[in-house]
Amino acid sequence: MRIRMFVPAIEEEEIEAVVRVLRSRWLVHGPEVEAFEKEFAEYIGTKYALAVSNGTVALTLILKALDIGPGDEVLVPDYTFIATATSVLMVGAKPVPVDVEWDTFNISIEDVLNKLSPRVKAIIAVHLFGHPADVKALKEIAEDRGIALIEDAAQAHGAEAYGKKVGSFGIATAFSFYATKNMTTGEGGIVTTDDRRIAERIALLRNHGQVARYVHEILGGNFRMTAIQAAIGRIQLRKLDRLNDARRRNASFLTQLLSNVEGLELPVEKSWAKHVYHLYAVKIRGIDRDCVRECMLRNGIEVGIHYPVPIHRQPLFQKLGYEECCPNAVELSKCELSLPVHPYLTKEDVEFVAQTLKQCIDRCRTQ
Repeated sequence: MRIRMFVPAIEEEEIEAVVRVLRSRWLVHGPEVEAFEKEFAEYIGTKYALAVSNGTVALTLILKALDIGPGDEVLVPDYTFIATATSVLMVGAKPVPVDVEWDTFNISIEDVLNKLSPRVKAIIAVHLFGHPADVKALKEIAEDRGIALIEDAAQAHGAEAYGKKVGSFGIATAFSFYATKNMTTGEGGIVTTDDRRIAERIALLRNHGQVARYVHEILGGNFRMTAIQAAIGRIQLRKLDRLNDARRRNASFLTQLLSNVEGLELPVEKSWAKHVYHLYAVKIRGIDRDCVRECMLRNGIEVGIHYPVPIHRQPLFQKLGYEECCPNAVELSKCELSLPVHPYLTKEDVEFVAQTLKQCIDRCRTQ
């Protein structure tokens, strides 16, 4: 493969940080994790940040900290990675799929209003592909109804809405540091919040409900982050703005090269938003998307489909009796194609991606 979809930004600094932690012999939690939490909270602009084992755990612990459980419903976008919805199932509540906006791929304000009911206790706003959801409108709805707004920023480290970092709008936010994210610790996650009660509860939940050594007040588990992960995260955080700037430059160049291609719809950036392009997601219209994908792969360019099956059509949710809904999510699942946009692409790489995509679209159009 000539051009990969994802290339983690792991360099000498990260390697040296890992070696430093190994030599310290302090491998779990401790001062390295505490420093990472402090630095991440300062970056996002929240009072608290609590490091955990992964992004799915971060979402689940937020729901647990809010006492959401059986009999409750949580609104989730139908077009997202499945963890957004399964985290709700994990606490015994019911995820309610909500359609998404065609242009941004993010949860539809109109359909949120359609799906509200007395059983709804929270809305999870996913900042999909690095473009913020309309958190201003969602926060107004949540506050008016007395329900919680939770942000899922697994793909949006450093993204901004209305002049503020995502992760600072909801009652709490889940971030992921999986290997493909804009910043990574390999695995890992973090919760940001301004709510002291939520922070204290998550601190207990992630560490066996322990209030003092071998004294356990509530049911918790082992959801801690290692010191090695935190050391990598601290380096990655210092690089994040630079890496995001490179993503944005590559995305801007792709947009310039691909504008006015028939059958191709390009990503948008709302006037109030800063997109950090975890993915450069295009829509292939009137042409066989899978034909285009196979053509790109044959030419040495790794591309992806995010996501081929909406939440309500997943086998898990079909077994639970979920009915057909969310037409935008269904159509997007059929036409979305993700192009490489990572920071290590050269100008020549971006030109090759664009040129090849144009050729593949022309070839598939005539088939």
